[in-house]
Amino acid sequence: MNLINKVRSIQSAQTKPSILVIGDLMIDHYIWGNASRLSPEAPVPIVNVKSESTTLGGAGNVVQNLVALGANVTVAGVIGDDATGNDLIKILQSEGVKTNTIIKDPSRPTTVKTRVLAGRHQLVRVDREVTEPISKVLEDDMADKLSSIIDLTDIVIFSDYNKGLFAPALTQRLIKIATDHKKKVIIDPKGLNYEKYGGAYLIKPNRKELAEAAKTESIKNIGELQEAAKTIFAQTKTAYLIVTLSEEGMAIVTERSSKLLPVKATEVFDVTGAGDTVIAAIAYFIAAGLTVEEACELANHAAAIVIRHVGSATTTIDEIIKDMEI
Repeated sequence: MNLINKVRSIQSAQTKPSILVIGDLMIDHYIWGNASRLSPEAPVPIVNVKSESTTLGGAGNVVQNLVALGANVTVAGVIGDDATGNDLIKILQSEGVKTNTIIKDPSRPTTVKTRVLAGRHQLVRVDREVTEPISKVLEDDMADKLSSIIDLTDIVIFSDYNKGLFAPALTQRLIKIATDHKKKVIIDPKGLNYEKYGGAYLIKPNRKELAEAAKTESIKNIGELQEAAKTIFAQTKTAYLIVTLSEEGMAIVTERSSKLLPVKATEVFDVTGAGDTVIAAIAYFIAAGLTVEEACELANHAAAIVIRHVGSATTTIDEIIKDMEI
């Protein structure tokens, strides 16, 4: 059976993958307008606001990608005890996502990233956030809530945006809970400490993130990529590193081999959220029974679709099939 037929079979199946997303939740706020003159107060453009929009960001974008693909999704994370956090939960619930494992922390605001755009050009981003690690009390609460939930899911995604959720002790604790229940953990990493991801099944850094974590200046070719990957394999014992390479596509790397998947995109407007699409598609198709290689091929098509749009976007199985047939 070729890959397109396998995808169609997954699409028609009565039972959809159940996926748990643990991650940093936030709101993406967009201000859209026109800029035709400079401010007399400073050498910056004046934006005449035409519209504003909000959507889920961070791990929420991973969730929306999974929902668009057809998964049954539960999300866990920490938000502020504020109006923005309440709005975030309402958006998730309106899309059928289970939110009972989201914890409110009154000591921090819900993270909001505001982007100001003139036409298709982003002029500035303003972040409202606290990135200090969550308290030990909240760590215990999170672990307790997830101990029973993990057993009911097919696969677990960690969507790390370095906002304080994935402290090393809690990250290791959650990976152990998942592996004890024989569930694969797939990680979208952030920061330099990859040892905290030890025991994960698959880790998906981009080229820059891998270079920084491996403490190498840059990664210019597949040989340098494989050399950098050795550091991460030694730290984590992960089975797979999936390295996104921007205009070059992505690489599937194990301790013994590597394979380059060329980029599928024909035009690029905005890469915002493309990594979230990739991790969601990989997890979804592995949970549905495909191999890592097949899941990455499909994730490559999914990423090609979303970067044709401005802002974080999602794609569907129908769109992926159509893109594969081109």
